[in-house]
Amino acid sequence: MPKTKRAGARSFDLVVFGEFFSDMIFYQLRNQPRFGEEVKTDSFLIAPGGGLATAAIAASRLGSVTGIVTRVGADASVLPTWNEILNEGLDVTACEVRKDQPTALTVSIAYHSNKMMVTHEPINQRLEELLTHKPVRDKLHRARHVHLACALRQPRKWIPVLKELREDGITLSADFGWNPDLSASQLLSIVRHCEFIFPNEHEAKAITGASDAMRALEKLQDWVRVPVIKLDKRGAMLMADGKLYRQPALPIAVVDATGAGDAFDGGFLHAFLHGADWNECLRAGNICGSLSASQPGGSQGLPDAKEYRRHLTAMMQAGEKKRNRM
Repeated sequence: MPKTKRAGARSFDLVVFGEFFSDMIFYQLRNQPRFGEEVKTDSFLIAPGGGLATAAIAASRLGSVTGIVTRVGADASVLPTWNEILNEGLDVTACEVRKDQPTALTVSIAYHSNKMMVTHEPINQRLEELLTHKPVRDKLHRARHVHLACALRQPRKWIPVLKELREDGITLSADFGWNPDLSASQLLSIVRHCEFIFPNEHEAKAITGASDAMRALEKLQDWVRVPVIKLDKRGAMLMADGKLYRQPALPIAVVDATGAGDAFDGGFLHAFLHGADWNECLRAGNICGSLSASQPGGSQGLPDAKEYRRHLTAMMQAGEKKRNRM
């Protein structure tokens, strides 16, 4: 069973460091958008976006005491998306408000299970500069676990901080997407400090050069203690101490997959921080990811603790029935 280290009292179960976006989401389109054409829909939503918001909300709703570290613009005080973050009870101390730039914005267009996005985010450039702020460093050290939900640029600025956190008994994870500007050696220099990384199948194969997800998972275990690969509708799998663990997604129709992977991260980390075994961690991630994809926006479908327990019980019972038939 996975266990987290403790180094004295911590203020937070989880602190998520990363990029915040206001998402404008168009979904349930009748036709696939094409250049030079207009597609109309009655289905539209403005919601918090990005890995930081979705992962943090997922963990918080399940009962983890969660804080975030990010950068927003002077417009944040009037943004419904930022107010939603505040209403979720997430701790926003040490977040930076920039008066010279607007909060990052993404327009997301979901068509069936596919999506396209356009983002404006000058404010997120050089986000690693926040690591030099004493309130930020102090907040990170008050967490049991720190999750990095951002592109990991400039490894030389990240590595000293990650070393400090590990030495303080804090576990780390990252969901960084695939950044072709970073070499494999640069990426390895960062993720070797992590307990987990959370690539999807496409990212895992791109990072490792492997031809399939299983080979990618085996390669990633040379980099990080417990690599996790998200398999979309097929659930997720991880490898720990050379043993493979795999759990299915919920059989739920996809409305908008935006943020589903980040929702998985939040559910997985909540379970890990509360002493779950690896199979339950995967189930927790799959529950949050599947329910996220069942609604538009990353956070709209996320379960509360009661709904999560109901789905978890059903998944465990289904798994037990399957084993009994074998």
